[in-house]
Amino acid sequence: MRKRSGTEVFRITGARQGLADDVRGRQRRYVISMSVRTLAVVATVALWNVERPVAIVTLVVGTLLPYVAVVIANAGRENAPSLPTTFVTAPTPPMIAPPSVPLAAESGAEGTDRETHGN
Repeated sequence: MRKRSGTEVFRITGARQGLADDVRGRQRRYVISMSVRTLAVVATVALWNVERPVAIVTLVVGTLLPYVAVVIANAGRENAPSLPTTFVTAPTPPMIAPPSVPLAAESGAEGTDRETHGN
C-alpha cells in the first residue's frame, strides 16, 4: 500500500468541456439564433399588410438578433469555478502584536493626571 504525501488529487469531473464540444455548442446556438431571425424576417414580410405593429416588432427582432447571436457565439469558453487554482500563494507572515501594557502602569498614569488637574 502506498501512502499519500498530502498532494492534491484532481477529479476528471471538474475538467473543462473539450474544445471541439465547445465549438459545436457555439455553432448550434448560432444556427438556432439565425433560424429564429429567418422566421422573424419571413413573419415581417407576411404580416406587413395585415398587422403592421406586429410586423414592425418582428422586423426589429430580425434586425437585432444577428448582433446578439454573434456576441453569444463569441462569448468564449465557460469558466470552471470548481477547478483548483494553479496560483501558489506565499505564506502570510504572522502579525506583530502591540506590546502589552501592565494594568498597574495604566492606573498609575491616570492617577497622576487626576492629581495634576485637581490642584
